Amino acid sequence: MTTFPGSPRLLKGAIIGIDPFNPLASVILFQYNPDTLTRRLTAQVAGSGGYGGYIDRGEALRFKGPPDESFSLEVEIDATDQLEQGDAKATSMGIHPVLASLEMLLYPKSAVMIANDVLAAIGVIEVIQPEAPLTLFVWGQKRVLPVRLTSFSITEEAFDPHLNPIRAKVSLELQVLNYQDLGLASVGGALFMVHQVAKEAMATASGVNNLSPSSVFSFVSNLSLGG
Repeated sequence: MTTFPGSPRLLKGAIIGIDPFNPLASVILFQYNPDTLTRRLTAQVAGSGGYGGYIDRGEALRFKGPPDESFSLEVEIDATDQLEQGDAKATSMGIHPVLASLEMLLYPKSAVMIANDVLAAIGVIEVIQPEAPLTLFVWGQKRVLPVRLTSFSITEEAFDPHLNPIRAKVSLELQVLNYQDLGLASVGGALFMVHQVAKEAMATASGVNNLSPSSVFSFVSNLSLGG
């Protein structure tokens, strides 16, 4: 006799900043997956804005690269369960550590900024430009993408007696980085290409399921014959 296995194991979305010097500083596993995810895609097309606003005939169907894509989502962070369990970190800091992990994706490293100030003080003109960690947006096995966290807003909704935030909603804006931004040989560029190839395969599978080869041939033939 078999029994119902129960609810399927739920994968958690995440934002991960890959920093070899501090690998645990920016690992944000979503406590609750957001209910909605808004995606925006804008085509990168060639030859736009010609004379009179018309696209050059030879460029009308040409792409300059993959589309610009962005994500918008809202995540909830809540320390209530940890506080009920007496978690020491939640009791002393609330959700400050989680918020700090997100915020550090927008901050240059303090050590680099201090070093730049020292170099400037001794007359060095060229200073080290701070570089952000490679940030990955993980939304299931089929969507692991390099992104730039362009902005986010935090609404802190509840506080403990020491004014540590214990509940918040965070609205995130993410810009997808592709192989043109990062280079195909880079880790991020290769991840984007893997994502695109997988998407091409899924689109092909969808087309095969929707139309038989004979119906596709008939449709194309009618178009070419003007019928």
